[in-house]
Amino acid sequence: MPNSPRKRTRPRQIDLPFGNGHGGARRGAGRKPKGRLPGVAHTTRTALPPRHPVHVTVKLRKGLPKLRQHRERAVLLAAFAVAKQRAGRTGKSFRLTHFAILNDHLHLIAEAEDRQALARALQGLLIRLAKALNKLWQRHGSLFADRYHDRALTTPRAVRAALCYVLANGKKHAAEGRAVAVPQAIDVYTSAPWFDGFVESITVRGIAALPPPVAEPRTWLLAIGWRRRGLLSVHELPAAG
Repeated sequence: MPNSPRKRTRPRQIDLPFGNGHGGARRGAGRKPKGRLPGVAHTTRTALPPRHPVHVTVKLRKGLPKLRQHRERAVLLAAFAVAKQRAGRTGKSFRLTHFAILNDHLHLIAEAEDRQALARALQGLLIRLAKALNKLWQRHGSLFADRYHDRALTTPRAVRAALCYVLANGKKHAAEGRAVAVPQAIDVYTSAPWFDGFVESITVRGIAALPPPVAEPRTWLLAIGWRRRGLLSVHELPAAG
């Protein structure tokens, strides 16, 4: 007898349960912070329009020498100047306009075309700083703790407050009895010696005459807008908080 044809059956889909593998959203996923505790949340950063300056804070890892020392300051100023020269030659859409050097962190005010330009420029600057400081300290390894923190400055009031905070932060720490000394009218560990927005006329011998290690601002907010809220005084300290 001829073989009878087989009856075709519809294939059945089998559900395979997945265990706790390495893929997908789950608790504890993502890149881990460099220290024990994350300094800045690893969330998507908001867009940065080119008209808004940005205030950036970068922290050192624990256990490193203090930045507010003469040799460290010289290394940092040289790195800032190189960043300024390279940006000028290549036309990069990033400008470092103000800075403050504290014992274990840096405050920067910058302008960038967008967030990608800011991230790339800061990455290059921090790598340059890390190499120079590691050479000075005769060490190897990472220097900065976790991510940098940034805040867009969207109004003249916000820009003025950020300028006061950055340029007078060391003086505020000194007034609070922290391990910071600022014997001069302005803090020479900041870009204040090259700042033209003080009410008072101040000249720092041996510093003000040097080429500025920072760039001139180009955004309306940072070049003009904040001045409508009043120039800064060398005696003005940042507000609490």
